[in-house]
Amino acid sequence: MFVPSILLKQLYTRASLTKTDKGLSFSLKNRLKDATIKEVKWISLDGEKIPEDKISLQLTADSCISVKALNQSDGEPFGLRQTITVHLDIDEAPCPEKRKLGICFSASPFGKLKFEVEDNITAPGQRSAFIPRDDMDDYGESIIKTRQAYFESATGKKIDHVGQYSIDPKALQGNIEHFIGVAQVPIGIAGPIKINGENAQGEFVVPLATTEGTLVASYNRGMKLLNMSGGVTATVVDDAMQRAPVFIFENARGARDFVKWIKENFEKIKEEAEATSSVATLTYIDHFLSNKFAFLRFNFRTGDAAGQNMVGRATFAACGWILDHYEGIENFYLESNFATDKKASQINIMRTRGKRVTAEATIKREHLLEVMRVDPKQIDYHGRVAGVGSFLSGVNNTGLHSPNGITAMFIATGQDVANVSESSAAMMYSELTDDGDLYVSITIPSLIVATYGGGTGIGTQRECLELLDCYGRDRVYKFAEIVASVVLAGEISLASAISSSDWVSSHEQYGRNR
Repeated sequence: MFVPSILLKQLYTRASLTKTDKGLSFSLKNRLKDATIKEVKWISLDGEKIPEDKISLQLTADSCISVKALNQSDGEPFGLRQTITVHLDIDEAPCPEKRKLGICFSASPFGKLKFEVEDNITAPGQRSAFIPRDDMDDYGESIIKTRQAYFESATGKKIDHVGQYSIDPKALQGNIEHFIGVAQVPIGIAGPIKINGENAQGEFVVPLATTEGTLVASYNRGMKLLNMSGGVTATVVDDAMQRAPVFIFENARGARDFVKWIKENFEKIKEEAEATSSVATLTYIDHFLSNKFAFLRFNFRTGDAAGQNMVGRATFAACGWILDHYEGIENFYLESNFATDKKASQINIMRTRGKRVTAEATIKREHLLEVMRVDPKQIDYHGRVAGVGSFLSGVNNTGLHSPNGITAMFIATGQDVANVSESSAAMMYSELTDDGDLYVSITIPSLIVATYGGGTGIGTQRECLELLDCYGRDRVYKFAEIVASVVLAGEISLASAISSSDWVSSHEQYGRNR
């Protein structure tokens, strides 16, 4: 299996080359996929190969094997995200000058792997910051207690609530570093809400994690109103996750010709990208030329994962192949800030990032009058006035407060909360029907959600997803439809409150804790 050289070098943990009592050590972290190390062929320092009998591998906190024993065995597992410490029994002094470290080994399913990196040898105790950590077992009870004690000593305060948790810290690798405890956010429920989706069908009681008074009550009121008129129709209309590298050339012609070559070699680039994952599918590559820069926007489908890390790894592998096969590239960055990760942007509104989903409903006039004490004409007129305000302010959302419901659901279900930045964009639309009822619709163009991977498998977060029957594979479109439907309930509730001047009084009743 071909692995680009630029990707191979990521196996080495930067700044890990350290002087020890027995020689030198450095760390390798598997950032590719689950593997088995079959043989260490050689390790070199400044081009000089180190004798086999002077090399050993620290696989776990209490498991170490010599290279000779490894090479005579059937191999040792090297799982994804696993760290191995390599010990070299050689006498080298700490030095600020860069040294060349070469590594050659074979691993299944990759075959022979070889790369060279540069690093300087650091003295013991200078490798990292002051926060205690354990390279072999950083999620064990002992190191957690050590960090808690360090935190208390550094702040002069006691850890009380933070240190109480029901989750298994060892399950958090890949989710958090320097773990000391948890932040507890109150969860309320709203609903049920009736959804007529292609993937979410039926009634759902929705967990909302928030500390904002009136929020749960407001969404619950909106759900009641929507149910009375038959519920919400929800539709996922697009799906894409991006990474956007930039390639730099001598001049604009070089960038133009490169884009032509990219188009001609799309199938091979797609093959290299998708080889890094059983899930990621490269659907197309957008290109944008400016000055002597070629910006490429790789668009993937990522299954039930949000997929930012997945597409980062896949795009990195594809770019490695590109760099190995195209001449004339003067510089390259994996991310050009054109994917606009964790930022709202116009390109995401136009082109989609995550799931593009629409929720819509027609609300009977009598139901609006009964539940919200407001006439459809009042909401429609207020919406048109607010549209002028949206234009003047330049916001990315013509609705009222969709990030409220999105954030509360994100926290409850283990989503990456920073993705509210992209997910905050929305296009709200309403019109009066011939019967005097109110049609309302909201489109969220960049809703980034997951039902598998990331934080979705942790304790309470997985539990909340399971309550919605949305945990695991083949559930993400269902979850996206539920989120959009909840957002619509919040929009109609707040729009009614503002249009009927009921907004402030509701906050006074439910939102005061003083």
